[in-house]
Amino acid sequence: MQASTFPRSAAKALLLDLFQAAVRSADPLRVLPQFLPDKPPGRCVVVGAGKSAAVMAKAVEEAWPDVDLSGCVVTRHGHAVATKRIDVIEAGHPVPDAASFEAARRIMASVRSLGEGDLVLALISGGGSSLLAMPVEGLSEGDKQAVNRLLLASGFGIAEMNAIRRRLSAVKGGRLAEAARPARVVTLAISDIPGDDPLAIASGPTVHDPYRHLDLAYLAERLGPDLPQAAKAILCKPAITEAPWEADFRLIATPMMTLQAAASAAGRAGVKPVILGDALEGEAREAGKLMAGIAKSVGIHGQPAAPPVVLLSGGETTVSLSGARSGLGGRNTEFLLSMALALDGDPCVYALAADTDGIDGNAEAAGAVIAPDTIRRAGAAEDVKRLLDDHNSYELFERLGDLVVTGPTLTNVNDFRAVLVLP
Repeated sequence: MQASTFPRSAAKALLLDLFQAAVRSADPLRVLPQFLPDKPPGRCVVVGAGKSAAVMAKAVEEAWPDVDLSGCVVTRHGHAVATKRIDVIEAGHPVPDAASFEAARRIMASVRSLGEGDLVLALISGGGSSLLAMPVEGLSEGDKQAVNRLLLASGFGIAEMNAIRRRLSAVKGGRLAEAARPARVVTLAISDIPGDDPLAIASGPTVHDPYRHLDLAYLAERLGPDLPQAAKAILCKPAITEAPWEADFRLIATPMMTLQAAASAAGRAGVKPVILGDALEGEAREAGKLMAGIAKSVGIHGQPAAPPVVLLSGGETTVSLSGARSGLGGRNTEFLLSMALALDGDPCVYALAADTDGIDGNAEAAGAVIAPDTIRRAGAAEDVKRLLDDHNSYELFERLGDLVVTGPTLTNVNDFRAVLVLP
């Protein structure tokens, strides 16, 4: 490729603008009201779980000032907002804590005495699997926490994780909706899941689970000898499957919607957008190498589009931890560090990868940006590779001043990646 005269500061600013456009498009205060059902003749109990649950509750209160609302939602520590009629509990993520279990008990109790004229409004978003935790009979709360820790280090895809979470839960996989009968249940959801499967978003507390009869022994074996015996027994024993029932499930924001919003912003800036997809998965470092190859193809062959072009993608990669080598960072900064190494200083490629909830992995940053000089500024390539092997990508990007720090965005539509290729 020929070097571009496009200034690095302008490239970074454009990438940050695209990320902000994506996040704004999933703001519950902006998008939720249009999806509300008709106001109920009876009581309205609002329940919810996820990183966006509190701000979604606030959006309901603002849209329905004349409705007698009650209920409780649970969100991640640091994600609460002020509400007047709906209680907000802050709980642990990504491992459930005592508040997670208490929130589940309160929410289940709040829906059990409702009648046919009543409405349960369920506000569901990413992170709800950890935040709303109630183990099935025979499983302790400690067992539930231990399983979550194993899942986080397993390298499993989100579908496999949530299959296990549903099987071990007394609230997920439709059990919240079943507890609310005969009241009407309407779910407003923000998807953080590739493909937007309602059963996978927060492990589907209001969606019928047709897979309760499946033997999950193969997943139990992959989790290894540290899996609690009580959990292994439950996973290896299929549960009773109820007759299918339909859920009123309304998606108010999705990864594809955010990519489309970013694409519109890119077009206004004079850069052609190409949406690669909203469901890219796999090991973060391998995905980084793959994306570097696509970017190089754009520069050399003008495919899938000629520069200047920005390649947009969503989805959720994974990081498989290896032994004691676990530093600071998340899947987005690991993706970028691997991509930067593979690009080897390509003068025409800039990229941003960030989690739309504002927190990537175990560090207080949403993600980071890379530029043609990232590896040169970082030091010896061998040292950079060591940081990658130690899953310590945060340290490098913090030192370079290239982290994307937003704080909690109060929404969550999975990861956002933008790769800018210039002429």
